[in-house]
Amino acid sequence: MSNRTARRVLVLASIAAFLAVLLGSTVVAWFHQRSEISALRDQVRSQERDVEALEAERERWADPAYVEQQARQRLKFVKPGERSYTVLDPDTEDGVDLTGTGVAGSPNALPWYEAVWESTRTADAPGAHR
Repeated sequence: MSNRTARRVLVLASIAAFLAVLLGSTVVAWFHQRSEISALRDQVRSQERDVEALEAERERWADPAYVEQQARQRLKFVKPGERSYTVLDPDTEDGVDLTGTGVAGSPNALPWYEAVWESTRTADAPGAHR
């Protein structure tokens, strides 16, 4: 190989290395930006689904029947003349009091006022347990 050919190869190699360094960071930045754009598009789609769900819920709350249902379910509201029942111990057989104490599922339960009185009496006596 002649001196002139070697010089040409050296110049072309240095130009190729310069272009690789110059374009390498640009290509990496381009791929990074593309991945960010993809992630942001996914985020926008997710937020659009959230907005649709919130709009649907807002429409449900505009319906008086739905508002009444939620008031009955969440706040235990009843209409005049209706009776509301609350199951205290769902593990008992059909919510029936099997113990005869007035409270389903608790054989030693006292009425609240007796429980308060008992706790005040035993509070002053150390080591006294019921």
